[in-house]
Amino acid sequence: MHDEQETRSTKSTRHPWQGVPPPLPVQFTPLIGREQDVAAICGLLGRPDVRLLTLTGSGGVGKTRLAVHLGTSLAKDFVDGVSFISLAPISDPDLLLPTIAEHLSIKELEGLSLLDLLQLVLQDKRLLLLLDNFEQIVAAAPQLEHLLALCPQLTILVTSRAVLHLQAEQVFPVAPLALPDLSKDLTPEGIAQSAAVALFVQRTRSQLPSFQLTAANARAIAELCVRLDGLPLAIELAAARVRLLPPQALLARLSQRGPLLTGGPRTSPARQQTLRNTIQWSYDLLGQEEQALFRRLAVFVDGWTLEAAEALGQGAGTVSPDVLNTLALLLDNSLIQQSEQETEEPRFLMLQTLREFALEMLATTGELEATQQAHAAYYLSLAEQAEAELEGPRQVKWLERLEREYDNLRAALRWALEPRPGEEGEQRREVALRLWAALGEFWIRSSHLSEGRTFLERALAASPRAASALWAKVLSVAANLAGVQGDMQRAEVLAEEGLALSRQLEDQAGIASCLCTLGICALHRGDYGQARAHLQESAALFRARGNKFSLGWALVFQGVTEHAPQGQHAGARAHYEEALALFRDLGNVGGMAQMHFLLGLLLCYGQGDALSARPFLEEACRIFREAGQLVGVAFSLIRSAEVVLLGQGNLAAADVQAEEALGLFRELSYKGGMAEALFVLARVQARQGNYPVARRHYEEILMLAREGDEQRNIPPIPFRVEYSRDYAALPSEGDERWNIPFYVEGLAEVVAAQGEGAWAARLWGAAETLREDLHAPLLAIFRTEYERAIATARTHVGEKLFAAAWTQGRAMTLEQVLAAQGAVTMPTTAPAGPSSVPQTRKASTSPDGLTAREVEVLRLVAQGLTNEQVAQRLIISPRTVDTHLTSMYSKIGVSSRVAATRYAMEHHLL
Repeated sequence: MHDEQETRSTKSTRHPWQGVPPPLPVQFTPLIGREQDVAAICGLLGRPDVRLLTLTGSGGVGKTRLAVHLGTSLAKDFVDGVSFISLAPISDPDLLLPTIAEHLSIKELEGLSLLDLLQLVLQDKRLLLLLDNFEQIVAAAPQLEHLLALCPQLTILVTSRAVLHLQAEQVFPVAPLALPDLSKDLTPEGIAQSAAVALFVQRTRSQLPSFQLTAANARAIAELCVRLDGLPLAIELAAARVRLLPPQALLARLSQRGPLLTGGPRTSPARQQTLRNTIQWSYDLLGQEEQALFRRLAVFVDGWTLEAAEALGQGAGTVSPDVLNTLALLLDNSLIQQSEQETEEPRFLMLQTLREFALEMLATTGELEATQQAHAAYYLSLAEQAEAELEGPRQVKWLERLEREYDNLRAALRWALEPRPGEEGEQRREVALRLWAALGEFWIRSSHLSEGRTFLERALAASPRAASALWAKVLSVAANLAGVQGDMQRAEVLAEEGLALSRQLEDQAGIASCLCTLGICALHRGDYGQARAHLQESAALFRARGNKFSLGWALVFQGVTEHAPQGQHAGARAHYEEALALFRDLGNVGGMAQMHFLLGLLLCYGQGDALSARPFLEEACRIFREAGQLVGVAFSLIRSAEVVLLGQGNLAAADVQAEEALGLFRELSYKGGMAEALFVLARVQARQGNYPVARRHYEEILMLAREGDEQRNIPPIPFRVEYSRDYAALPSEGDERWNIPFYVEGLAEVVAAQGEGAWAARLWGAAETLREDLHAPLLAIFRTEYERAIATARTHVGEKLFAAAWTQGRAMTLEQVLAAQGAVTMPTTAPAGPSSVPQTRKASTSPDGLTAREVEVLRLVAQGLTNEQVAQRLIISPRTVDTHLTSMYSKIGVSSRVAATRYAMEHHLL
């Protein structure tokens, strides 16, 4: 051994290599968006224990460009140079060492193996070898470890789509470029901070110097970069097309991504001149088993778990003997990624560019239909398992799991709803109905309620009615969802149909569920006797079946029937407490949180006991927070803030809680909640005497309340106003009409304190009318403060002027009263001219004696608005709309909306 080392040492002094490797490839463009990567890699290569570093990542992610930049940056640290060696031309692992020797111009010596020769030459050289595209000769990786062992000052930087799996290896995954956030306002300045957008702009300007990032093209460019996964190669290929197609047109054509993204620089390797060639290159390096799984995984949307991948193989009839190891191979080859989410089991992802290629391969091999069917079958099984879990102690985890899988669930539903003839179509429709119904509780607890109902309507339209248990279940769940979203007319129709079918089938669960929904519908109509009868029968059936979860919710609404008509707080509380006990037995945190919340509301707003309410609301907030339910946290904070403000006068605590709630509502983009939080903050400021700040809050509050929230996807949380009226028309979730009187009264108190007592009286008068229209009397807990403010203002203004202003306010719309800051015009027996205050509610505005409000309703009905839409527009309850219509029909002698519309046209009311 000693002799052998001596021989090598002697020969090394006679070798002709000059120690000057060829220059690195010249880069003509700046490296964009890799500053942090460069710093991190340079730090790693500066450590003595890191001598082999592999840059991994999918094709087109920019590994080679990054490696060359690193070589240039590190040249000063390697006295014997930096050598870049492309391995793209070779595919035989045995050619690795010859290629290195050839590139370094090391001549072979007789009697020495290539490994010995490389050791002879490089053993004392401080050299950095850049080996590009190692994935196609990955079997040669052990030779690198041998070379490093023999050459102690050598460092090797590798680019590869596959991990080398060497003990000496340090892996550095190269991620796609940072993307703009499409959920935010996409200004040119904002998206320019994204590395992906910066690259697109830079490469576009290299061919079109006049190109500018503007407000007109900012969104299209941002969406382009997101659609292209932030892959530099894809972005550069897209930018090359901007001379012919502006970004908006380019985005529209991306559905044909392969043909479009071609034409890279001629100096690039052929495999990098089109995006498709780059992906095909990686795909061809896989074995048949890896290729098959890679294709099938493309049916997943936004990721999958190991369990899902295994089920897919079994369902498609192509069972892989070892899915886990095959996934690992795909991961090593950068064709899939592992999510960084902290979940119970690993989750895998596939870039969209790779997914589209894989889907094309799946269709080409004829496996697409079978794979999609297996995908839908797996997610149907998952949903039906979740259905039971959502009632118990694992509710939160299963909600989170379904949320993670929502894109896959949506894809399965869409596949099942695709029209197909014959038996195949029937099977698909059954999958669609089963999957949709199994997700009933998820639709309610998630933010996808509107989409859930849209899927339902598609499923109902595609499926003929059938006297089956599945149809009964679908109708029951559909009625429940419609009710949760406030569409009570639709809920009642579906529940009646479901009840009839369930009775026919003797389906006790379906009967109980439909009766519960019908009870809630009756409650919304103000028919308390019918509501009580339905809910009692429903609860008895649920109790007999041992269904604690559904029994709990039936008891909640029974409690409402106790409280609503006569204010029987004791009866309501008993029902709520039994429901809480049931949810506690189940370990259902959502139910426990909401029952603590409801008990807090009952104590504070029903019984006026703010001090006793506070612990319940704080416990609700704690449970909601632990469950990650931000809407529940925010509303609990608001109610708790109001409790400490009303019951204890603790301004500091109220301010802190309301500010946190406001931040959460802003994060959720929920305008109604923002208005509620600002309402508490405004009252805190008013109590501190900061009237200008309070007034600004009220201006924002009323703007938010009138704008409303377009999407009714806020998970159901009871509102304070449910204890301020007679339940004749419970609000739809996210409906802010019932809060507006509170806001107007709060503004009145502030402007009165600022010396504008007449305007305050108008505001109080308008709020009084709003309360009458909404059947929402003022809560007792607010009355003392309310009456004190009115008495003070009346004293300052004078009884007659105050009464006149109040009367004028009662006759005004909300918009008019908010603008009516002028002096009060006193009524006289013979007015000299028109009043300075708009009068909109005259005694009669038509020959048939219609009131002003009836005329307003008639105009909107004639424009085609539904009762619910009319109620929204006029800030009144749907029941009030029904009352006005009944009166109006009687006065003008019609019995239908068509005839009423004809009347409105004939009398020029439109």
